[in-house]
Amino acid sequence: MTGVRWVAVVLALSAARTASAQDSPGFRGAGRDGKLSGFKAPATWPAELKQGWQVEVGQGHSTPALVEGRLYVHARQGEEEVVLCLDAANGKELWRDRLAVPYEPPGAAKEYEKGPFSSPAVSGGRVYAFGISGVLSCLDAKSGKVVWRNDFKDSHPNPAPMWGTGLSPLVADGICVVHVGREKKGTLFALDAADGKPRWKWEGDGPGYASPVLARVGGRTQLITQTEVLAVGLDPADGKLLWKLPYATQYEQNSVTPVIFGDLVILSGYKMGTTALKVDGAEPAKAWDTKDVSMYMSTAVLKGERLFGFSEKRSGQFFCLNAKSGETLWTDEDGKRGENAAVLDAGSAVLALVTPAPRKAAEPSHLLVFEASDKEYVEKARYKVADGPAFAHPVVSGSSIFIKGKTKLTQWTLP
Repeated sequence: MTGVRWVAVVLALSAARTASAQDSPGFRGAGRDGKLSGFKAPATWPAELKQGWQVEVGQGHSTPALVEGRLYVHARQGEEEVVLCLDAANGKELWRDRLAVPYEPPGAAKEYEKGPFSSPAVSGGRVYAFGISGVLSCLDAKSGKVVWRNDFKDSHPNPAPMWGTGLSPLVADGICVVHVGREKKGTLFALDAADGKPRWKWEGDGPGYASPVLARVGGRTQLITQTEVLAVGLDPADGKLLWKLPYATQYEQNSVTPVIFGDLVILSGYKMGTTALKVDGAEPAKAWDTKDVSMYMSTAVLKGERLFGFSEKRSGQFFCLNAKSGETLWTDEDGKRGENAAVLDAGSAVLALVTPAPRKAAEPSHLLVFEASDKEYVEKARYKVADGPAFAHPVVSGSSIFIKGKTKLTQWTLP
């Protein structure tokens, strides 16, 4: 596959942000960058949101996908994982796929329950859902019929990492990218999206819990991700390793998706601070590094040269960095916001779904709105949107905001 073609793929992904403004076909939206393309923030945010329909869908922290008025939800009901297709207008179920997935999370993972965590991707009329135990299903988006399914057990006795699959599939130019295995013995596959057969594979590390991105960096298109103990860049055409950097967090839980700013790859992890790598060859160089903010499960969003995100420090605080220099422009000094925040770029504002820790199930989750300012944290609105933890990202389309809570999917609307 030529480099020119992969440039076209990256440009197509970028164009999708505006061409399908109301769709969110996978993790963090059309561009996998947390940008709500086509969303116009109200001049004045209302005192409250209006609750629309609400549907019991099951456990898990997977973010729904939204394409052409249909919501695709991956969740657990009892000992089965289900993929549900719902009418976004009224929550009516259009079809479901069921798969028996017995699963028992280990140790401290029990408080996050039995998943799934990975968010489905919709592409080319198909839905790609990656289950907690490492089973990848390809379903027809219109009917829910299984096109192909791979449990990877022929090649990997343990296809999922210790805490269960967290990586959300990336689908582009006819391939579906997933990472299976555990304990530094894994395989990152590029599977043919049509039939699930491997196009290429890379076996340099076990999977982490971050999701890969496709970006033009250092003059070439790269597949960039954080694995179990590395940050890597691969050639998406053949899986050739372009560069790697040791990046091992405490407990080896890389769970922050890389953010791309020009030729900089911005990384973070539990108690690791935040680092930008200059990638223009086989040896990435550190462009800047700060210990002021450190992300755990939350990925930041870019607005121009400003990076807005949620740090684990001070029991959860928002921040704004200069993405070019790493300078801290402000931090939310109040802190104590919660366990995690799903952060989205909403134009003149930033949206953040802030969730309490699972052990604090009596506490609600809130959708916060704050100014996209490089001067200070200015909160514009705060809405209670779920009882208990809600780790999935909000899905926004027009005036509707869809929130996946512990077991329920709720439509909220802006008046």
